[in-house]
Amino acid sequence: MPEKRLLLVEDEPGLQLALSDRLSAEGYAVETAGDGHAAVARATGEPFDVIVLDVMLPGRDGFDVAKTIRQQGIQTPILMLTARSQVVDRVVGLKLGADDYLTKPFETIELLARIEALMRRAPSGAGGVSLERYQFGDIAVDVRKTEVTMKGQLLELSAKEFQLLKYFIEHRGATVSRDELLHEVWGYTNAPSTRTVDVHVAWLRQKLEPNPRVPQYILTVHGLGYKFSG
Repeated sequence: MPEKRLLLVEDEPGLQLALSDRLSAEGYAVETAGDGHAAVARATGEPFDVIVLDVMLPGRDGFDVAKTIRQQGIQTPILMLTARSQVVDRVVGLKLGADDYLTKPFETIELLARIEALMRRAPSGAGGVSLERYQFGDIAVDVRKTEVTMKGQLLELSAKEFQLLKYFIEHRGATVSRDELLHEVWGYTNAPSTRTVDVHVAWLRQKLEPNPRVPQYILTVHGLGYKFSG
């Protein structure tokens, strides 16, 4: 079973190290960020199973980080940490997209229990991404309406192009093979030798990428397949 990936956002070096060591000992693959700008970059650029987010951060505070993450369509569970205890702060954090709230100082065992509870409640198989609406660059994807727009203008995608894009979004940050795509998107039980995937990827790039020759969203992982980094 793969390790659960956890993003720890804490600017106090001693506490960051102590929590990182303890969480790693509990079996989590821990990545860290020490300020708000780095937190947003990591949280929106890589898939995580849970985010532990301190409120008091340099650059931009945890409230702003949580709000930005949610606006990007990232539904990864967020546990906010703060030295504050006022009810109003807790309400603000939860309204901006946090899932739970823990006031410092806290016992590590309580932190672990909260994280485990969030993991159990989190939707599985979605890679932390909202399946209703998703935004990357100038592109907005509305899964329920099966619509894709660029700067508000509707893009014409075939049904298979849309299904392929949706699969990439659902598996954002992961390398997916051509065989996997043929099986999951096209429904082949035995993947034939075909360039169907490559052709559809090329079509998607023509419609979505600012420069299709140098793609920034649908990346080729040579010898393995593709990776979506939108």
